[in-house]
Amino acid sequence: MPNIGIIGAGIGGLQLGLQLRQHDIPVTIYTDKTANQIAGGRLLNSVAHHGPTLERERLLGVHFWPVEEYGYSCHHHYLGGDQPMSFRGDFTNWSSAIDYRLYLPKLSEAFQERGGNLEVRMLQADDIEPIAARHDLIVVAAGRGAFASMFPRRPDLSPYDTPQRALSVGIYRGIAESDPRGVTISTSPGHGDLLEIPMYTEDGFLTALLFENIPGGDLEILAKMSYDDDPQAFNRTVLDKLARHHPQTFERVDHTQFGLHRSIDLLQGALVPTVREDYAKLPGGKFALAIGDVHTVVDPLLGQGANSASHSAWVTGEAIVEDLGFDEMFCTRVARRRADVVLGAAQWTNLMLAPPAEHVLRLFEAMNANKAVADEFTHNFDHPDRQWQILATAERTNAFLARHGIESAAALAV
Repeated sequence: MPNIGIIGAGIGGLQLGLQLRQHDIPVTIYTDKTANQIAGGRLLNSVAHHGPTLERERLLGVHFWPVEEYGYSCHHHYLGGDQPMSFRGDFTNWSSAIDYRLYLPKLSEAFQERGGNLEVRMLQADDIEPIAARHDLIVVAAGRGAFASMFPRRPDLSPYDTPQRALSVGIYRGIAESDPRGVTISTSPGHGDLLEIPMYTEDGFLTALLFENIPGGDLEILAKMSYDDDPQAFNRTVLDKLARHHPQTFERVDHTQFGLHRSIDLLQGALVPTVREDYAKLPGGKFALAIGDVHTVVDPLLGQGANSASHSAWVTGEAIVEDLGFDEMFCTRVARRRADVVLGAAQWTNLMLAPPAEHVLRLFEAMNANKAVADEFTHNFDHPDRQWQILATAERTNAFLARHGIESAAALAV
């Protein structure tokens, strides 16, 4: 029976640990925070889980927030500019957003109840060899800190060397839900995007506002302005930016109730989208496999990071259960099996961070005019590999639209 060590207790580490415990495989997860510290801490993200991730939760017996009650059914799109577009795309399978301060502690509890070992301590890079000596395989699922340097950056899949967005995400009160309940994706050309997400928290449903602000644009201040210095000024600024750039959300604001829910419900910063090598050979001869953020750091613009980590964890768990050893052949098998989904999510996200290409704009115009196109685009948030196959080139996008009876611009010009 193999013995597996996992560094990191995010969604990837915990779902992998739970999957292995279903097969009675000994697992130790190493993390630097207790469940209570996570539950009482600052907002971690505004993550939404899409259909395949929720199905994995059902298979793992940790679907504690049934999507029928806690989920949402659609995306409401708004594209500003001289000729604004507004349309809806419906999911085939609903998604949901649960505050990770609820989600991660609950999964940690389930992991320990099922015989998993959880060690809480701060780890440094030189701890990796002593830990590896205790296990047959190390899986690194912690994207921050010393362990990322173990896996070199892949320049062929990492087109950016600086952050493409200045990020501000907070949980707010005083915003009425969209009808039907869904995520609003609003774009202000030249300034950035807003994802308005119905999130379930310890205080019930509230609204997460993820501002994806283009550096140098009018919205960048939201990533830099301090809430604690002047809460009223901060809330007024958010309202002003909603009114100017994201009208569909602004029109549902109750001005008497609006504001950041608590000071710890705000996260500001930036990240550099990065794809790293899949695995590393340790000095002692064993291997460390990267999953989640340590493997692919994706901007949260399309909500793919946690779902990508969940997919990677599941593929890794299947391979651990069925393989005969944990050598380089094992690592390359995992890399191949997850590549389409994980790298598709990264490449799709990187495309959408850039100034919109002509074929991307054409696709959005088609979605505005044809709900079947909008629905398929929305469904493919569950399948980033399919989305990337559609968007990778103008020719592919035109072929996709042709399947919906929409001729390409080149064909129309003939």
